[in-house]
Amino acid sequence: MFYAIDASYYVFRAWFSMPDDMRDHEGYAVNALYGFTRFLGDFLEHTKPEYVAVCFDTALETCFRNDIYPEYKANRDPAPEELKHQFDRCREITRAMGCREFASPRFEADDIIGTLVTRMREQGMRSTILSRDKDLLQLLDAGDAMWDFTGGKKTAYKDVRGKFGVTAEQMVDYLALAGDSVDNIPGVPGVGPKTAAALLDHFGDLDSLYDRLDEVCAVNVRGAAKLGAKLDTHRDHAIISRKLTRIACDVPIDAVPANSERDTLRRSAPDMDQLHALFDKADFGTMLRRQADRIAAHT
Repeated sequence: MFYAIDASYYVFRAWFSMPDDMRDHEGYAVNALYGFTRFLGDFLEHTKPEYVAVCFDTALETCFRNDIYPEYKANRDPAPEELKHQFDRCREITRAMGCREFASPRFEADDIIGTLVTRMREQGMRSTILSRDKDLLQLLDAGDAMWDFTGGKKTAYKDVRGKFGVTAEQMVDYLALAGDSVDNIPGVPGVGPKTAAALLDHFGDLDSLYDRLDEVCAVNVRGAAKLGAKLDTHRDHAIISRKLTRIACDVPIDAVPANSERDTLRRSAPDMDQLHALFDKADFGTMLRRQADRIAAHT
């Protein structure tokens, strides 16, 4: 099993859940760093993964999606400087813990995860994605799962339809129709999740829907009589939204060539000297150090 971690979700979760008065001796905030380090340590100790990649977002303003739609994620406030500083330190911790970490100025963590999952699938491996981001469900195939590690919930490939009314393969078109306010993806105005699921249940995919708009009036959804005209009017929104929601699975990652051996993503033993130096700099106590010792002993 290959594990791909959506690091930004866990960094932000730690930022909001850990006390904001946690600081090192130089006065820098370390609350997100501490929470992320604890998450990563708990995951490694609990799961003992052989293959793992930790993927960070560094393309929040330079992503290729901003070229397609400049308003993409424009509704989000920029990350505070104290959090940006901690992201770099989280990447250092990740490397010292023996995990491969990835980031790109052009592609989001989702795209890196999609590329790695695809490449490992080509080599016969199933994947578990650690995140709560529904966008990532489109990457699942039979035998794969998305795991909210801190929440203790897994969504297997077969579970997607029961939760959203569509299959994993339909998630891109589902999001294209319903939009996503979190990422400022417009979708089709007036088409919510239930309507999007009903349309895809009837037509299968977005292209078939637009090829057969005259049939929309027969779909059992509220306002079906006028829905076809609405979809036609906002066709461009739907097509652009699909470009935004589709995860790129061909990101150029030189460190992991296509069709490479699995060993390129094999976890190594923690670098205890480097970890202790990073813990000293952050003024972390004994709990995380002892956990790192245990992880090293079983790697």
